[in-house]
Amino acid sequence: MKRIIAIVAGGDSSENPVSLRSAATVYEFMDKDRYEPYIVEIEGKKWEAHLPGDRRAAIDRNDFSFTFEGKKKVFDYAYIIIHGTPGENGVFEGYLRLLRIPFSTCDVLASALTFNKFVLNKTMKSCKVNVSNSVRLRKGDKVDEDRIIRKVGLPCFIKPTDGGSSFGTTKVKSREQIAKAVEEAFKENSEIMIESFMQGTEVTNGYYRTKKREVKLPVTEVVPKSDFFDYDAKYNGKVEEITPARISDELRDRIQDLTAKIYDLIGCHGIIRNDYIITDGDKINLLEVNTTPGMTATSFIPQQIRAAGLNLTDVLTEIIEDSFE
Repeated sequence: MKRIIAIVAGGDSSENPVSLRSAATVYEFMDKDRYEPYIVEIEGKKWEAHLPGDRRAAIDRNDFSFTFEGKKKVFDYAYIIIHGTPGENGVFEGYLRLLRIPFSTCDVLASALTFNKFVLNKTMKSCKVNVSNSVRLRKGDKVDEDRIIRKVGLPCFIKPTDGGSSFGTTKVKSREQIAKAVEEAFKENSEIMIESFMQGTEVTNGYYRTKKREVKLPVTEVVPKSDFFDYDAKYNGKVEEITPARISDELRDRIQDLTAKIYDLIGCHGIIRNDYIITDGDKINLLEVNTTPGMTATSFIPQQIRAAGLNLTDVLTEIIEDSFE
């Protein structure tokens, strides 16, 4: 009997449309001979399964099921592809834990830790991983431009602590730009982060581990055509993405080993993607840990899987089956 798989997408952040595009890719490549997959779209209290013929069925949150043509279908597994809350911050994972339903992503603590960029920054710094200098502000805090500049310098980045796809993110080059950038970031979240700009080469690296093996995916070099790797660069083609990256084998190995180390430090599960800046020739600085990395046609993980000579269908199967072994 086929396992019934929920490809959980949507969410309550600005990344909702990106998440749905990722879900479409996962659905396309999931092995239909082995699984019975459904995209489950979540937004607020509206949870619906996408059905054939562009129909929808409400999800029963008591047991994570739906009824279709008189038959009740209870999900055996959740492949979570929400970028943002509630799927990337551990909230939805907690719900699944209560129902004893296995899922593809990190557990509650690891998801929550990586989702808050400021907390991740300080945690990784304590583990001797290179990160930027940073300052956190909450709504209602005084914006002290002089203190910010003393702590992180100029230029700097101002962004929400929770979120992705560069929504609400501004590269600030002068004192006069700080207040406006803070205002923009607070539109996305009630807590924001201000961090030092690091000049260098941006790279990103995917990784996953199962009970049977670990897979260190190739490193991708990211060359944005805009001032930084913003939404247009990520999703509208305004970037050059080079896989494998134009770096030495020694630096590639160090990046891949660091990704594996961080996977262990945080206690990750499933596929992650870490973003780095290489400064001063070969210093590796962590920018971000993505526990539900994008899976759209232009996303890095599908690119890296292809470059590694792997098949996305096989990788998805490997991740799912690992929870049942």
